[in-house]
Amino acid sequence: MLSIYVLVGLALGFAACASAQDIVAGATWTDTSGNVIQAHGGGFLKVESTYYWFGEDKSDNSALFKAVSCYASTDLVNWARQNDALAPISETMISTSDIVERPKVLFNSENSEYVVWFHSDTSNYGAAMVGVATANTPCGPYTYKGSFKPLGADSRDMGLFQDDDSAQTAYLLYASDNNQNFKITRLDTDYYNVTTEASVLTGATLEAPGMVKRDNVYYLFASHTSGWDPNANKFFTASSLSGPWSSEADIAPPATRTYFSQNNFDMPLGSDAIYMGDRWRPDLLGSSRYIWYPLDWSSGNPQIVHADVWQVNLGAGTYTAASGTSYEAESGTRSGSSTLITSSAFSGGQGVGYLGNGGSVTLNNVQGAGTSQWVALYYANGDSTWRNTTVSVNGGASVLVDQPDSGGGDVILSVPVKLNLRQGANSITFGADQSTYAGDLDKIIVYSS
Repeated sequence: MLSIYVLVGLALGFAACASAQDIVAGATWTDTSGNVIQAHGGGFLKVESTYYWFGEDKSDNSALFKAVSCYASTDLVNWARQNDALAPISETMISTSDIVERPKVLFNSENSEYVVWFHSDTSNYGAAMVGVATANTPCGPYTYKGSFKPLGADSRDMGLFQDDDSAQTAYLLYASDNNQNFKITRLDTDYYNVTTEASVLTGATLEAPGMVKRDNVYYLFASHTSGWDPNANKFFTASSLSGPWSSEADIAPPATRTYFSQNNFDMPLGSDAIYMGDRWRPDLLGSSRYIWYPLDWSSGNPQIVHADVWQVNLGAGTYTAASGTSYEAESGTRSGSSTLITSSAFSGGQGVGYLGNGGSVTLNNVQGAGTSQWVALYYANGDSTWRNTTVSVNGGASVLVDQPDSGGGDVILSVPVKLNLRQGANSITFGADQSTYAGDLDKIIVYSS
């Protein structure tokens, strides 16, 4: 079984609720007031039956500090925004001219205090520190105690891990020494400072860490360092936090670059876990999405389950991936300059390219349930920048769906869109009435919810 822990690292774009209990990776996620959730690079804390989500408010589309937000939920799906946990303070390392990232919170049962740690830096990333603040309630507001370099060295992307020993020993997980070395350092009993270094992964170039303990094995999850761009996230194992640590291994097919996401937090779920990542969009940081997937150990090693739509049962500690109906793009009716393309990466060996800029494809006889339904678009975008595609149902008004670069013309990603489908047969057109090129369409999957 997975041990109970309070927080670990996060780092990535996300998922939204389709019905009351659905999680949909990459969709716009709104809170119970209808506002887009702003909790990027965040961390999670469970207090009795309530989960708290702390994160970076990027609604100003800036890397500079606006607030550490706090949301509450009892089901991990429906989130209500609370008061901000931490606000800027002028002439400190958490002013509006500074950077505050990756907030993680622990509860210290010895003194009944909540302690938030975060990456604290100047606007040019010239002073890589950790910051600490405390509160008597989960959302605070927290009182800033200060920023410092742990044991005198850099602290960049960071997370926290609380072990399941009787002392609830906690550790700082952090990139250090100009991102070259990754360190695990023990916190003091108050969780205010660090004491001793437990282990160093020398030359690992890791960031965005998270950790889960399962069957007395520690699993460290992290990405490599590639700025805002995604890469193939890894996991490492050890029987002790002092190491030795295993060599790195993948948690998803490497070509997908962790399905265009970066690890941020890994939450135990029964004998498995939930991968909680960010899909960063540096030109519009507030529109970065959250990518949550089941993290499954059935193969013996943790692997992301690529589920477009899925549900979580917190009481049972299980997840269920929704099933849908697939429609191949090559079976559609092509118009204009669109053309069939062949690739072993496509599910049927073929897809439709040159969509947009005069080319489109219409999939007919798409069966609907007479309600709004999630539809996953499987596509390839070999550009280094994002594309988008128009989507129109039964000749109606088009909606525009973003398509991040997939990492190559032979790499497939999926993005969700919520469409109103009538009962029975529908026609869905992609790429019409846009002057730019859309991604190459492989297929769509229509989900019932």
